[in-house]
Amino acid sequence: MSDHSPAVSVIMPVLDEERHLRDSVRHILEQEYDGEMEVVIALGPSKDRTDEIAAELVRESAADGRGRRVQTVRNPTGRTPAGLNAAIRASGNPVVVRVDGHGMLSPDYISTAVRLLEETGAQNVGGIMHAEGETPWEDAVAAAMTSRIGVGNAAFHTGGEAGPAETVYLGVFRREALEQQGGYNEEFIRAQDWELNFRIRESGGAVWFSPELRVQYRPRPSVRALAKQYKDYGRWRHVVARYHAGSINLRYLAPPVAVCAIAAGIVVGAAVTPWALVVPGAYVLAIAAGSLPAGKGLPLRSRLRIPLALATMHMAWGYGFLTSPRSLARRVIARAASPRRRR
Repeated sequence: MSDHSPAVSVIMPVLDEERHLRDSVRHILEQEYDGEMEVVIALGPSKDRTDEIAAELVRESAADGRGRRVQTVRNPTGRTPAGLNAAIRASGNPVVVRVDGHGMLSPDYISTAVRLLEETGAQNVGGIMHAEGETPWEDAVAAAMTSRIGVGNAAFHTGGEAGPAETVYLGVFRREALEQQGGYNEEFIRAQDWELNFRIRESGGAVWFSPELRVQYRPRPSVRALAKQYKDYGRWRHVVARYHAGSINLRYLAPPVAVCAIAAGIVVGAAVTPWALVVPGAYVLAIAAGSLPAGKGLPLRSRLRIPLALATMHMAWGYGFLTSPRSLARRVIARAASPRRRR
C-alpha cells in the first residue's frame, strides 16, 4: 500500500435484491473515504426489479459528479462466485471490497479496512456480520445468528479480539492476492468465501479479523428461506472438507452430530424406550435457555421466535452436511483439476 489512499473497487454479485440494493449501494457511495472508488454490480437473472434499479444507479452515478461510478456486468449463471469473478475482471483497482446486495457498510468501513491491510500486511481483512432485522422473525434470526448457541465461536458472527482468522465475512482484499489464487472457485456455489480464504492461508497469506469492521446484514425473511440457506451452508461446507483435507473442525461437526442424536432419540424413544426422548428433550430445553440471553432487549414476539430460528439453523445445517453427496465433491474436484476452471 502507498502513502496515499489507494483506489478501491467494490464488487457486488446480486440476484433478486430489489428490496435492499439501492440502500446497499448508497452505503457504499457515501463512504468516508478520500480515495478513488468504483462499484461493479454483477447482475444475475433476477425475477424482480433488480436490473432496473441497477440501471438507475448507473445513470445517477454518472450524473453525480463525485467520480464514484457504478457499472454493471452480466452474470448469466446467477451463481455468486461467477458473479464475483466477473466483477473482479471488470474492475481494476488495487483494493477489492466484496459487498452483498443486502449488506450495509458502516460509514468508515472502507477507510478502516484499507488501514488494516496496511497495518497487518494481511491479504484479506474483514469484520462482523452484524445481523439486523426489520420484522419480528428477522429480529429473532438476527439474535440467533449473533449468539454462541447459534453459531458457536465464529468471531465474524459474535465478535471478539482482532487477529488472524480462518475466514471473515465478505472481505477486503489486495488484488494481487485474488489474482494469485485465480479468484473464487466457481465450483463452490456456497462456501466460496471459506474456500478462498483457506487457499490464501495455505499459500502463506494472512486473513485478518477486526471488530472495527461492521457490515449490517438483513436475515432471511421466512423459516423456509432460512432453512434453505443453512442447508446449503452445511452441504457445501462438507464439500470444502472433502476438497481440502484437514479443513474441518469440531465446531462444524456439532450440527450433524445433533441431528443424528435427536433423530436416534426420537426413533428409539418411539420404538424401544421413552427414556431415549431425553435427548431431543434436552436439546429443546437447551435452545430455549439459550434464547433468553440472545433475545435480551427484543420485544416478546421476537423473543418467542428465537428457539425456532436456532433449531432451523442447527437442523438445516446438520442435514445439509449429512446429505451432501460424495458425487458432488468428486465433481467439484474433477472440474477444479481442469485447466483454469476457477475463472
